[in-house]
Amino acid sequence: MRALSIVGGSAVIVSTILLNHRVLAETRGGLAADHSKVPGIVIDHSFANTGRYIGSPSIAILPDGTYVASHDFFGPNANDTVSAASVVFSSRDKGKTWLKIADLNPLFWGKLFMHEGELYIIGTRHKYGDVLIRRSEDGGKTWTKPDTAGTGLLRKGFYHCAPCRILIHGGRIWRSFEVFTGGSWGNFDALVMSAPVDADLLNAGSWTFSDPLPKQEGFCWLEGNIVLDPDNRVVNVLRTNKGGDDRAAIVHVRADGTKLFYDHENDFVDMPGGGVKFTIRYDKPTSRYWSIVSKQTNPKAFRNNLVLTSSLDLRNWKIESPLLYHPDAEKHAWQYIDWQFEGDDVIFVSRTAFDDDHGGAHRAHDANYFTFHRITHFRSRKPEPLAAN
Repeated sequence: MRALSIVGGSAVIVSTILLNHRVLAETRGGLAADHSKVPGIVIDHSFANTGRYIGSPSIAILPDGTYVASHDFFGPNANDTVSAASVVFSSRDKGKTWLKIADLNPLFWGKLFMHEGELYIIGTRHKYGDVLIRRSEDGGKTWTKPDTAGTGLLRKGFYHCAPCRILIHGGRIWRSFEVFTGGSWGNFDALVMSAPVDADLLNAGSWTFSDPLPKQEGFCWLEGNIVLDPDNRVVNVLRTNKGGDDRAAIVHVRADGTKLFYDHENDFVDMPGGGVKFTIRYDKPTSRYWSIVSKQTNPKAFRNNLVLTSSLDLRNWKIESPLLYHPDAEKHAWQYIDWQFEGDDVIFVSRTAFDDDHGGAHRAHDANYFTFHRITHFRSRKPEPLAAN
């Protein structure tokens, strides 16, 4: 059986003959790449020389158990500043094999999520673009078009986000964004948006946007996670990106969703991987918050050291176990992890930079792979790395 996908503007035939549940080979114009050494299951691949790198991994689970995953393309040949493209895949066998089911244009930095039995993806039109949301009623094969304020164009402007979590609380659905204020990268003001759970999410009038909270001196914040703190209050836990430090910021959200506030002395917290994008979810059985992060080390790890972490209070974090590691930080990475609980397991997708027998990734940041992984029995597993497959 074979599945056809489009990568780098060319048709890619991906063989689904599997060895240890991994895709073996890919061809483009006679060029083959061996994926057998890549940890996890390869969903998609883009050669570095295409100038189209894989970004924004996202995953959702449909009511029937089907997995749906997406990513976008960035880089010098991705046209991501004008008309950004994303692709959607599905798996009906618990992630062992994947089939491309849709192209999405425009859509950048998209996050997949289920709401009231329907699949959505929310992001921007392009890099620093309008806020868009799209809906699928057939499991991700076809999508609404965000052409107007009534069909998914939620706010015009210069916005930034990532595939971070969606929260349902207090009869509302919550999501974080940032406003790009111009100039150099990192000039982001934080905000949140929310809508009633029974509202038409494609209608811009359904959404309330908070006032932006200005960037703080000494660091930039971005890619926030909307979660409930131990006191059942909505907070936005943000990546700080201060020289790769393992620190995060907790920003508080007023109950009506219109204001944000932050105390630099008390709300800047130590968190493994807090300087790199992360997703936080709360697990009732353990009464803990969990995340999969790129832990920094000395010498600097960058994004080649992936670990599973947890916290009782969002402020004090511990490493539960190592997951994936490669000694080379220049061209190897697992990053921008998006993940879901599934029973006793955690499933996740990664923007992965790894060897492909043709030079590998352009650099660690510029991923050439989209990969799927499973952490079995995550609550009780021994503190050991993931198996290669």
